[in-house]
Amino acid sequence: MNTKYFTHNEEVREIVLNLQHDISGKCFSDVIDDKGNQYVDLVQEGGGVLGIALLGYTYVLERLGIRFFSLGGTSAGAINTLLLAACDTVERPKTEKIIGLLADKNLYDFVDGPFFVKIFLGSVKNDLKDEKSTRQIIEKTLRIFAGMILITPVIVYVLARKGLNRGINFRQWISDILKSNRIDSTGDLLNLRKKPEGLSIREGVDKTVEDLDPKLKIIAAEITTETRVMFPEMNVLFWNEPDDVNPADYLRASMSIPVFFHPFKVKTGTRVRKEDWKQLVKYKGKIPQVAYFVDGGVLSNFPIDVFHKRNVVPRLPTFGVKLGDDRHQVSRVGTFTKFLMAIFNSARHVLDYQFLLTNADYEHLIQKIDIGEHNWLNFSISDKDKLDLFIRGARAADEFLRKFDWENYKEIRKSLMSAST
Repeated sequence: MNTKYFTHNEEVREIVLNLQHDISGKCFSDVIDDKGNQYVDLVQEGGGVLGIALLGYTYVLERLGIRFFSLGGTSAGAINTLLLAACDTVERPKTEKIIGLLADKNLYDFVDGPFFVKIFLGSVKNDLKDEKSTRQIIEKTLRIFAGMILITPVIVYVLARKGLNRGINFRQWISDILKSNRIDSTGDLLNLRKKPEGLSIREGVDKTVEDLDPKLKIIAAEITTETRVMFPEMNVLFWNEPDDVNPADYLRASMSIPVFFHPFKVKTGTRVRKEDWKQLVKYKGKIPQVAYFVDGGVLSNFPIDVFHKRNVVPRLPTFGVKLGDDRHQVSRVGTFTKFLMAIFNSARHVLDYQFLLTNADYEHLIQKIDIGEHNWLNFSISDKDKLDLFIRGARAADEFLRKFDWENYKEIRKSLMSAST
């Protein structure tokens, strides 16, 4: 499997060509460059392996001349966020390169717990309904039986480590990608995130780009202080030398799915200042000696608020892309497990829902990707299913680009400003 497996798919090619023909010259932003690119901010939702669909979405936008200025995301959304920030300069398309990185990676490598964890997860990830032959049924039954035998050491391991998988393979994969792009530290990354030359405001718009600077916000949850952390700006809360931190650490923190991965632990630096904790996150207690990070989706799976400015008409929109529709039916709570999941889902979505409730204009900026029956924890996902997710992302981009009306959105923001005065 290579990049062309995704980008040369007949439906994807047709989507791009039809968009280039049908909406050529359409206005999406007032921030442009001398090559004709238009700039938007982008926030991407978390969702495990479903994040492959995000690549289909950003690929189509880039092919239509849209570039991503400021970037934010959680978990899987944070992966694409960081790679879009790190694989080249702001004005250049990057998604096709990221697709190539994905094509070369077996996602099941991220399942890197001890052997009995791997056997256990392999035995419980599927049931017998798809097995046809007697041999397949016997083999699957033996795997399930093995999983039952291993349940005790698995439970002991989870209780001791607070998760099944170490997350080392994932961090090393990201670190190697960053290194191949000459990024070993946060300082290296921020040096790449410069305002493009030739950036300007569209003719006829009475604004400038003088104070515009690209921002990056990777969301993680620090559970000892109950803090929604935004990296890299809050790295001063944990490290003595913030500019030296490898950005792979931010992603390892953001994607630490509770129980599935060990939490990401950081021994807090001795020179970290209590004043920074008060200023940045309003925390007034004792600084934790060890910070524990879990998946940012625990607190904010879709951090669409991170670039919001009240009482202004923006120069560039903040596009948001969601992996499915989280609030389309009543959560089932009949069993204890479903009851716990309903509590967990409520906690991880309520902050984002509240922002959207009080900022209804954002419904014009957000596109949901129909992810079908795909499972967000299926790290053994097939190439066929990867392609299907990618295509679903491309379809969502097609729908959004056709319906988005930048001038109308600015009028909505003007009316909101008038109503608030």
